[in-house]
Amino acid sequence: MKSSYLDYAMSVIVARALPDVRDGLKPVHRRILFASQEGGMVAGRPYRKSAKIVGDVMGNYHPHGDSAIYDALARMTQDWSLRVPLIDGQGNFGSMDPDPPASMRYTEARLKKVANALLDDLDKDTVDFQPNYDGSREEPSVLPARFPNLLVNGAGGIAVGMATNIPPHNLGEVIRACLAYIENPAITVDELIEIIPAPDFPTGPLILGQGGARNAYRDGKGSIMMRARHEIEEGKGDRRSIVLTSIPFQVGKNGLVEKIAEAAKDKRIEGVADIRDESSRKGVRVVIDLKRDATPDVVLNQLWRHTPAQSNFPANMLAIRGGRPEVLTLRDFIEAFIRFREEVITRRTKFLLNKARDRAHILLGLVVAVTNLDEVVKIIRASSDPAAARTALMAQHWPIGEILPYIKLVEAIETEIEGDSYQLSEIQARAILELRLNRLTALGRDEIGDELKELAVEIEEYLAILGDRVKLYAVMREELEAIDREFSTPRICEIAPSWDGLDDEDLMEREEMVVTVTHGGYIKRTALATFRAQNRGGKGRAGMATKDEDAVTELFVTSTHTPVLFFSNIGKVYRLKVWKLPEGGPSTKGRPMVNLLPLGESEVISNVLTLPEDEAEWGGLSVVFATAKGYARRNSMDAFANVPSNGKIAMKFEGEDADDRLIGVELLTADDDVLLASRAGKAIRFAADDIREFQSRASTGVRAMKLA
Repeated sequence: MKSSYLDYAMSVIVARALPDVRDGLKPVHRRILFASQEGGMVAGRPYRKSAKIVGDVMGNYHPHGDSAIYDALARMTQDWSLRVPLIDGQGNFGSMDPDPPASMRYTEARLKKVANALLDDLDKDTVDFQPNYDGSREEPSVLPARFPNLLVNGAGGIAVGMATNIPPHNLGEVIRACLAYIENPAITVDELIEIIPAPDFPTGPLILGQGGARNAYRDGKGSIMMRARHEIEEGKGDRRSIVLTSIPFQVGKNGLVEKIAEAAKDKRIEGVADIRDESSRKGVRVVIDLKRDATPDVVLNQLWRHTPAQSNFPANMLAIRGGRPEVLTLRDFIEAFIRFREEVITRRTKFLLNKARDRAHILLGLVVAVTNLDEVVKIIRASSDPAAARTALMAQHWPIGEILPYIKLVEAIETEIEGDSYQLSEIQARAILELRLNRLTALGRDEIGDELKELAVEIEEYLAILGDRVKLYAVMREELEAIDREFSTPRICEIAPSWDGLDDEDLMEREEMVVTVTHGGYIKRTALATFRAQNRGGKGRAGMATKDEDAVTELFVTSTHTPVLFFSNIGKVYRLKVWKLPEGGPSTKGRPMVNLLPLGESEVISNVLTLPEDEAEWGGLSVVFATAKGYARRNSMDAFANVPSNGKIAMKFEGEDADDRLIGVELLTADDDVLLASRAGKAIRFAADDIREFQSRASTGVRAMKLA
């Protein structure tokens, strides 16, 4: 069981589920492209039934189910799945809704022109071939790709114990990064990130920040945040609509619309009147009609929070390199491709060099025949059969004088010539015997000479490429630039400012609220609109239901976004926004504050203080405290800019005043007057600025009577 499972696992990892870093293809995609080229289903030729392609692939190379092959073929036609689709499909190949493609007997396909860039030079010994599953024919182990397909189109797959999820990128940016690596092999990942700042998803969403992409490029793993593009349209009257014009990559449009509708129904998104999908061939258009009183920014924030309109792409840059699965950085991907292209160009150049040498060798034999025509004809006529004629031609020593200029043209391939004679090889003799009569003229000799000159130039060029790495890389650069010019398109995805997370406050409408606090420690907020204005003689209405022994001690009108400070009897302060307070109608009694704040035993809230919503207005404000024993002190508002969730000590009661307690808090400016009144009926008035300022956590302050 162990050995069998390990064999299966390695087969899935290496030969099924993970792409090769060199051509960016899994075996099924590679076999589809190769079988299509082999069957003549290429760009410029008529479309063929998809069933024909699937049948060829399954019968010759891929012994798996036809549905797996057809699904892979269909995906290679979809411009919302691949940044650069490789197959040109005709018919219904699905949609981003996502609808499945029509049956393979209905659809037709052929290779796109850009697929030629992956298959070119396959017949020039550029890559190794391997036997197919039954040994009846051979298939390429990798395609001689001319562009980094793995980065351009990305990949996704689940193997055994590992998975890959590589995002697609812009072809032009990837090629420019390759050219930068060729110019400077020591280029760093950060320098490459300047060229490829982020993925380029084919559905065109906004990419929020570069943090996730940078992590993926540097470490091989990162979470890339995407958000649907949107527009705000004005409708009839004062109605407005949010229109989504693109959606995140790999998010189904129908599923997104359903999730938005569910969130609106469950009140997680408020202010939605209607939602409909108006998408067409021209592009995505999901319309969300808003209610009259809805704020688009708030609805959008709720949309990002509660639906897949904002989602993340978990990048896992895993690929097969050197026969092993590896998590790679951006530089690793480009380096592996450049090395592979170097190998492909070297093997192609050697193949073309050998082919040119073989052709030049044959042409030298033809030059001998045309130059010594009478003697050649005499030998052939005197021979009993072709084999005898071939032997006689090979045995003859031909004078080198008239063919010496031609030999010098390709002297690199004729290095064994000795003396003043030249002997024909068997290949040359066969070529002479197969020579057509119309070539046995002076014009024919000139044609042979011209072809020899061209071959001499080609051979010299091939030798230069093989002998100089700089020239080899120049060929690579030229081919990459040609791909860039022909197939590159502008970036679709826009990179938006970094996203640090939505505060819940962004999900709340700004609304006027009446906050009510009772002596027993109950609190609630009620919409101000609930209390309508009454004329003379009005009976009023209940503002809060209380227990018999309880009474309302604080009541103030403020906004949902206003911060509120809660001071306890032991000198601690807590801070909450109004929207975090429990909401209730006029007849409800609210909730105990002990359930909202981390109050200790015998700790109760003695004072509630509202602050200006804009922190820029806090400058020049002070908080003045008064205690039961007659102490007073002042604190700058800076002390309450950051209040942790578990509270903060505003003033200490220690020593002989440990039993003191806080009874009053006011927010004042330096120009305000303070009036302190004692239980005995005495009152003291003085300027707030006269009260000594203390730091937070300091002692109780100065006795109020001393201030007088």
